Amino acid sequence: MADQFILRAYCYLDRLQPQFAGFLGTVTQGDLQVEGMASLAIEMSPGSDVYRLVDIALKTANVKPGAQVVEREFGMFEIHSSSQAEVLSAGDAVLNRLGLSINDRLKPQVASQQIITKVDPYQSQLLNRMRRGTMFEPGETMFVMECAPAVYISLAANEAEKAANIKIVHVRTVGRYGRLWLSGTEADIKNAQGAAVVALENLIGKKME
Repeated sequence: MADQFILRAYCYLDRLQPQFAGFLGTVTQGDLQVEGMASLAIEMSPGSDVYRLVDIALKTANVKPGAQVVEREFGMFEIHSSSQAEVLSAGDAVLNRLGLSINDRLKPQVASQQIITKVDPYQSQLLNRMRRGTMFEPGETMFVMECAPAVYISLAANEAEKAANIKIVHVRTVGRYGRLWLSGTEADIKNAQGAAVVALENLIGKKME
């Protein structure tokens, strides 16, 4: 089974931060997450394995499902609980059933990152029409990051919020690339950038081809 299964991402968040948890509430189609919960997102191929893996996780531990997504190339699901131990137990059950370990996941790669200072009022209006998070204000500094596999952008967003006084404007966790928009002062954005990049670089896993 393991030879046919690619564990693209195993993304554990120990404690959801207030803004990121609030953002998830605007996009989650399943059980809602709240601040302080632990969360685990797994992305894999083939995508249809999502259904079986969610079933295993829910029957193993006291966790709730927030997402179950199957796209053309990949599948992704998210589970969460107020107990870190329950989330990790569910994750272990999924890995054991597949005969894989956390080391079999793909190591995230930062595809792009940029800081844009003093964003023009017209561009801020365009950004606000596409966001699901906090309103972008003219003159703020913006941080944009893309990474692969996509779901790891959740870790980048959560760790950025831990590290700096920033606003989460938008996050996209599915697809070929994950995308993150943050806003704030230039100093805070630089601190957030550093935390987001380090969080992804420190994860162990197999190098993406």
